[in-house]
Amino acid sequence: MIFENSRLARLRQSSNIRDLVRETRLHKSDLIMPLFFKEGKGTQSVPALPGVAKMSREVLLREAEALQKLGIKAVLLFGSASAKDAVGSSSYAADGPFQQTIRAIKKASDIVLITDVCLCAYTTHGHCGIVAHSGAKNRTPFRLDSGRTLAALAKIAVSHAQAGADIVAPSAMADGQVAAIRQALDKAGLDTTAILSYAVKYASSFYGPFRDIYDSSPAQGDRRGYQMDPANGREALAEAALDVAQGADMVMVKPALAYLDIIQAVRAAVYVPVAAYNVSGEYAMVKAAHAQGWLDEKSAAWEILNSIKRAGADLIITYWAKEAAQWI
Repeated sequence: MIFENSRLARLRQSSNIRDLVRETRLHKSDLIMPLFFKEGKGTQSVPALPGVAKMSREVLLREAEALQKLGIKAVLLFGSASAKDAVGSSSYAADGPFQQTIRAIKKASDIVLITDVCLCAYTTHGHCGIVAHSGAKNRTPFRLDSGRTLAALAKIAVSHAQAGADIVAPSAMADGQVAAIRQALDKAGLDTTAILSYAVKYASSFYGPFRDIYDSSPAQGDRRGYQMDPANGREALAEAALDVAQGADMVMVKPALAYLDIIQAVRAAVYVPVAAYNVSGEYAMVKAAHAQGWLDEKSAAWEILNSIKRAGADLIITYWAKEAAQWI
């Protein structure tokens, strides 16, 4: 009798019924599209990330317009410079090419512009901050010079905000970066600029394709000395709580797919919006499997995005944002 009265399949009999009772719903406003700046003109494809390209200022302006027409509200813009040094000094040039691009986008569009704040694409060594310890014979994780790194990150954030960025997103995983940036923004009269902190960023193997974009893999050592151990969960809650206490308006978990439990735990622990980054390796492996005929990209991507949303993410940064906006 219990079986006869409780057939859950009754609510799966048609697409209209399934839509009616669906628990998790993706909206276009949940999606954030990562975009990549390049100096010069035109575009440059990224072989490891099919469909992704580095774009010049003119192309980025057109792309921002196209994304808005699809209903996407925000982009996460990554910068770089051809001139690199050990301290990433070109990253915070007030009139640098990337800062000029921020101004151009904000002048032409009201799309929410989030800018990545880091040093890896501007340094000769490829680390996310200014290196204090090189790691003897590569046996010891690199250590960042805390004071100099925080000062540089603060300068980058201020330069982006002065150029027009709505939200700055520090990704270096340097202890105290949110507090340093918040203080610098407020001191510069930029107190309305929000901070989306990469609060929970793991030392993940899923970043590989991304690092090909700007050739930003560490020249020596790795990032385990400042990014999180993939085996740790409680530490993620401590990182998120610290960043909120320091002034983060939103926090991020990165990567997403292998850390759905972390997204769920962080969502339950903080009161600010939680973003999840569906990273390059998660995207590339689906693309590769689809190219081999092993799975269908659209259905796999849709399943992945729904799992991230179901885990509790308010916002999803994904290379499928453009396609997903059309699927929705």
